[in-house]
Amino acid sequence: MTRGPRDELAEKMAGEIALSDDPGATLRKWRTDFEIAQTDVAEELDVSPSVVSDYESGRRDNPGIGVIKRIVGGLLAVDERRGGTHIRQHARVLSAGFDSEVVLDLREYQANLSLDRYYDAIGAEEIAAGDRDTVAGHTVIDSIEAIRRLSSDEFYNLYGRSTNRALVFTNVTRGESPLVAQRVMSPTPNAVVLHELTPDEVWEYAADMARIDGFSLAVTDVDRETLLEGHRQLP
Repeated sequence: MTRGPRDELAEKMAGEIALSDDPGATLRKWRTDFEIAQTDVAEELDVSPSVVSDYESGRRDNPGIGVIKRIVGGLLAVDERRGGTHIRQHARVLSAGFDSEVVLDLREYQANLSLDRYYDAIGAEEIAAGDRDTVAGHTVIDSIEAIRRLSSDEFYNLYGRSTNRALVFTNVTRGESPLVAQRVMSPTPNAVVLHELTPDEVWEYAADMARIDGFSLAVTDVDRETLLEGHRQLP
């Protein structure tokens, strides 16, 4: 019997939590990524909100696989009742495959990472603040190769990944194309980073467009290997 996107996502979530060095933080990352309150998870599982809080904070012993499966199932059930938006987004993460010359690096973190810490790791400077101040993953994209190689559907998969992440565009001149793309693709990420640019070199309307769409915009002018190494060092 062929597994559906929900089953594949449940397996990924449960495995990531179970194998994490900090299961509580990873559990919290998935819950916030799905934009579900602790009280909603608790109601779905018919437990006290303090139980969910204790697992996330580490006040309770590391959850066993049975508890993890129940919590993951609860998160997915709540999302399904709300229309399944996050399940569909993560299904694209699992199903989309890109050439390594287009996507230079792609990873999900064990827990939410503050944008300040993320930007510090890659030597980036924020030039427009967004509505959210964390990311739980990143995708580093060669913008020229993406334009050359990807179809419109593949572009949608690329931009349609989990919103709780940073999209980093290399090979940009002013950042106009990536910023225009954010206006027509949905959903938008929490953060967009333009590589090999200084604040003075960025397209004059870029910051305004980022503010309108609610994502953080930053630039970094470190070399490519330093950029990638900074991403590899993230937890």
